[in-house]
Amino acid sequence: MDGELLSLLEAIERDKGIDREVLIQAIEAAVATAAKKSEGASEEAEATAQLDRKSGRIVAFVDGRPVDSAHLTRIAAQTAKQVIIQKIREAERDVVFAEFQSRVGDIVTGSVHRFERGDIIVELGRAEAIVPKSERIPHEEYHQGDRLQGYVLEVRKTAKGPAIVLTRTHEGFIRGLFALEVPEIAEGIVQVKGIAREAGDRTKIAVVSTDEKVDCVGACVGMRGTRVKNIVRELHGEKIDIIRWHDDIKEYIASALSPAKISEIRPSTDVKQALVIVDDDQLSLAIGKKGQNVRLASKLVGWQLEIKSRGQLGAGEMSVENLPGVGPTTQQRLKEAGVATVQQLAAMTVEQLCAIKGIGEKTAQKLLETAQHALVPPVQPAPSGQGQETPTQVEASDATPSEAPAANVPAEPAPSSEESATPEASAEPAGEEPTEEPPQEPQAEQGGSAS
Repeated sequence: MDGELLSLLEAIERDKGIDREVLIQAIEAAVATAAKKSEGASEEAEATAQLDRKSGRIVAFVDGRPVDSAHLTRIAAQTAKQVIIQKIREAERDVVFAEFQSRVGDIVTGSVHRFERGDIIVELGRAEAIVPKSERIPHEEYHQGDRLQGYVLEVRKTAKGPAIVLTRTHEGFIRGLFALEVPEIAEGIVQVKGIAREAGDRTKIAVVSTDEKVDCVGACVGMRGTRVKNIVRELHGEKIDIIRWHDDIKEYIASALSPAKISEIRPSTDVKQALVIVDDDQLSLAIGKKGQNVRLASKLVGWQLEIKSRGQLGAGEMSVENLPGVGPTTQQRLKEAGVATVQQLAAMTVEQLCAIKGIGEKTAQKLLETAQHALVPPVQPAPSGQGQETPTQVEASDATPSEAPAANVPAEPAPSSEESATPEASAEPAGEEPTEEPPQEPQAEQGGSAS
């Protein structure tokens, strides 16, 4: 029987990875507690137990008197059993915690076990991990039994055991996937210098090679794009831009803003800001959808980037901060979307403005009206004696910037059929005075904001 105990301890150590000495200490504590109960000793009584590491025989002592462990009462034996089981569970939890604590920052693979309130419970062998809803890529769906890869974000101790938190939105997840797919990164030949990501939509990653014979971008792309395609497939179609890192900040910024073609870059090294000048037809491409391209490039480079076209530079710029009726909250939201000037704002559509978080349709319309109105130059009255009428400025809400301002004059007799055939810019109805309402601070409007 004593030999069987030692064999059992070896089996537990081998299967669960629990140190044998920890198991022996758990058994000694359980037998000591059971001996105290079996002898009916008081709580203050001192009870100890010793297990012979060679023979497996257990000897218990209560206040210095030996107690034969083979003659323990049934209740005392049951208590010893429960204590041993509890100690083994605690030791197993400690082993799991130590194992995954050392793997924080690594990528692990498991299978979807169940769902709890939008969170995914992933089975990782003898441990379970959780993927919170906030750490999942938007729009991705999983089913029970599906394979899932995740980045170990944190491991913490709880009353129910170690809590392992996985994420799929962290930038480290991208770094880990490239390290798995690109041997040159795992070996240190190609280094990842920076990652900027908007999970589920787009990622920019900057790489550099330490070996002149190895092309860093080509190594990441792989033969016919096989390596990067595997990563895109794992990310459910997320776009990935692989950027070549440069020591020269101008070249780095130009690469980060790809696929847009940059004409000129004016950096301010002391404040880490740069003015990027592009051709008029490259402006929307440089800014990107909802300002995403310039936002990711700015995050990747670590500089604040301002995009302007040559046409905007020639016409002179007006900051949105100088636009009347635009509050600081709206200004901040516009700048985060890459809209820093009135010219940029006036060139946008209502749909593009509504895509910015916190700006609804009514607010977008008022912003466009105010911006377009601010860009219309004031019309000077005609010289006296030439018989010309004095035109007034047309409301921006009723005429686009491409239309010439029309005069707001008293009603005239109905024109002849030949006169009515002449096209004219839209103007205010006769007899009505145009009203101008400055844009208010954007409010949360139903369906008017994009997350």
